[in-house]
Amino acid sequence: MVDISSVRLGIVGLGNIGHHHAERFVDQGANLVGGVDIAEGARASFGDEFGVPTYQDHHELYDEVDAVAVTTPNKFHEQYVVDALDRGLDVLVEKPLANTLEAAERIADAAHAADGFCMVGFHTRFENPVEVINGYRREGRFGDLSHVEANYIRRRGVPGRGSWFTSKEVAGGGALIDIGVHAVDLSLYLLGYPDVEEVSGVTRSQFGGRDDYTYIQMWGDDQGAEGFNVDDSATAFIRCADGRTISLEVAWAVNRPKKQEYVLRGTESGATFRPGEGVTFHESGTQGAGHMVEADVETRNNDAHAAEQTYFLEHCARGETPERNTVEQGLTVQRVLSAIYRSSETGEAVPVED
Repeated sequence: MVDISSVRLGIVGLGNIGHHHAERFVDQGANLVGGVDIAEGARASFGDEFGVPTYQDHHELYDEVDAVAVTTPNKFHEQYVVDALDRGLDVLVEKPLANTLEAAERIADAAHAADGFCMVGFHTRFENPVEVINGYRREGRFGDLSHVEANYIRRRGVPGRGSWFTSKEVAGGGALIDIGVHAVDLSLYLLGYPDVEEVSGVTRSQFGGRDDYTYIQMWGDDQGAEGFNVDDSATAFIRCADGRTISLEVAWAVNRPKKQEYVLRGTESGATFRPGEGVTFHESGTQGAGHMVEADVETRNNDAHAAEQTYFLEHCARGETPERNTVEQGLTVQRVLSAIYRSSETGEAVPVED
């Protein structure tokens, strides 16, 4: 067993996301030694809850830790991650890697030159049904996987308008970069992360900027339409190497039922995965008579965030670079997101290049 408590851990960004990360880390027995935030109120609240020192200057925290979890708004990922890597620290950074492709590339360059490693927070990969799908994929049960239909759709779920989530300057985008990032990563992951060749996409902003927007599933304070300048939905088609493809539907708000679902199509078998629910395999056979099979797979429920954090800390403790959620994969996802935005602006399919 690896002693994860041997890793001195700090949290960068002490808002709601940082609190949730810290709670899970502490529940797992992590050695949380401090946090950093520019907001005095966030520092005070975090210090009171977890009983650890907090700092305004991240360099002071970095003097005390072996690893950090960066949970700040996207615009600030680059500064905190690059500085941590330059100090030889290990980093878990929340998705997406950055708010722009250029910033993501600078993070990747720093990671390649660093003694520590950078891992990207794609937690859905750690759900038990995804582990089952990948196990069967490695065994060849699907045959040749050719396509993933990825849907991450909320009917009315724009984050608090006027928050950093709805600011293009801070977030880098809207629904696509917030929840679409998970859909793109998981689709590529289920296909074995093939090279991406071309993207065609359209992003839309139809609901968040309306004064009469009806919100039911919003978190955070709604400060009104003036604070909204990002996309609230996106449709894309992603062409990968060897003819593999992904169709993507993402929305914070849309007039249709909500859905979070990934449908895999292979030559021998297919599967439908619904996060938080489970996975169903779709197969056919000729034994006795031609027939179709729908097989539901039951797994234990698990906290994917906690599993991801444990994986991160175990690699920190061993001094090993993780093979999952790599900075290279995070950069690939960022290139796909950037290409979707460029395709929407130009009205044409665009190549995705390294």
